[in-house]
Amino acid sequence: MEAESHRVVITAAGRDFGRTLAIAFAARGAEVHLSARTAEAAERVRQEIIGQGHDPDRVHAHACDLTDPASVRAFAAAVAARGGHIDVLVNNGARYQHGTDLLSASDEDVVETLASGATGTVLATKAFLPLLLASDKPDIVTMISGCGERGNQRSDAHDAFYAAKSAQAGFTETLSRRLRGQGVRVISLYPPDFDNHDPLSPAWRDAPRTAKDPLTSQSLVDCVFFAIGQPRDCFIKSFYFEQV
Repeated sequence: MEAESHRVVITAAGRDFGRTLAIAFAARGAEVHLSARTAEAAERVRQEIIGQGHDPDRVHAHACDLTDPASVRAFAAAVAARGGHIDVLVNNGARYQHGTDLLSASDEDVVETLASGATGTVLATKAFLPLLLASDKPDIVTMISGCGERGNQRSDAHDAFYAAKSAQAGFTETLSRRLRGQGVRVISLYPPDFDNHDPLSPAWRDAPRTAKDPLTSQSLVDCVFFAIGQPRDCFIKSFYFEQV
């Protein structure tokens, strides 16, 4: 799909898959508001996007700490100041914590993992919901994880990460039912570990994508655009992937 008419907000877009999504939306013509924990990280991605020939006035960089309610509110206010609505909110932010031993993470690590993934998703959705409700095509996309699936035990992620992702899953499940009457689609993706190829490198085009290969970020991007490109009577609630 093309996205010239879309205004898109992406959290945690300073690196990894958030950066991939920001570049992909901009490549399809969307006006992109990308955030990172620091303004410098967000601006680096903005400059990468502008370097691909995109209009600087349609690519905006913001600092946002998803664990800080005031920071989330300030991010939403800055986006609102540039227009009265947004069409897509991508909840991508969540700190990863590795380790199968509960005792391996400090209390501070546990708090930040839960705060960025679970609390941050709720806060960002709450802050941007008024702008979404002003759109005629509002979508909320949340990158959860296979760790948010009931019964998933295949990841070496820490228990706190599992808890954060399970919280996201419960939140979006409820939100999908409650916002449908207002025309807001809530779309959740539950990918296993995947290869995040740099969208500005030859690997984006040349990476193998056969049944024997790991899931790629290219395929996840395709899923996102497939879902938001559907007619408004089509509510695709979740994407689940075969665990490998």
